[in-house]
Amino acid sequence: MNDEQLQRYSRQIMLPEFDYQGQQRLLSSRVLIIGLGGLGSPVALYLASAGVGTLVLVDDDVVDQSNLQRQIIHSEADVGVSKVVSAQQSIAALNSDVLVEPLQQRLKGEGLSEEVKKADIVLDCCDNLVTRLAVNKACLQHRTPLVSGAAIRMEGQVIVVDPRQPNTPCYHCLMQLTGEQELTCSTNGVMAPLVGIVGAIQAMEAIKVLSNLGQPLVGKLLLLDAKSMHWQTFSLPKDAHCPSCGTI
Repeated sequence: MNDEQLQRYSRQIMLPEFDYQGQQRLLSSRVLIIGLGGLGSPVALYLASAGVGTLVLVDDDVVDQSNLQRQIIHSEADVGVSKVVSAQQSIAALNSDVLVEPLQQRLKGEGLSEEVKKADIVLDCCDNLVTRLAVNKACLQHRTPLVSGAAIRMEGQVIVVDPRQPNTPCYHCLMQLTGEQELTCSTNGVMAPLVGIVGAIQAMEAIKVLSNLGQPLVGKLLLLDAKSMHWQTFSLPKDAHCPSCGTI
């Protein structure tokens, strides 16, 4: 870590439970972010500002006018531009030390497996249930920690999956328990600051996992009802019959 980095990250380094070693872990980390929309925007910006060394950005979409209400990593000048390119430019303006690898595609199959294998942690910021389950399965296969977030209407949730820890649930366990349905902002709506709140929590949980800080939400489901600003945390049991992790 050079003198400029020591100055930039000084407010984090002074935290005794984080310290120099925690910052060094972030600088040497490779993070895979799936989706550069409402959740991926604050996730990418906060992880970049905190000093994560490499961010791999995955999204096959381009910026649309309707995205600007909540996807704060993009601007009016980016309409029609690839989301990963737009995000890369915003990150470069914020912290030029961060290495950004943009992937303008929908990762699946061997491509998804390879990127998950190379990552130290994965951030699921998409709104596609098929992709969520595929990412969850790849993380289980390669024992890569996963932070999954969701935000719709005025409700949000975050769960951390860490396959390195025995007898802990995965995202599919949550779906089995709640019967989660595929909901999208385009059909159900979402309040702009909600995705910022949930995305910021995802970034915080990723930093905790990467730097061995505090107690990440492994085996827990964090829920937010923004209408009343009511938070709830539930213990999530591992499903012995889960199609994804039941035999792990």
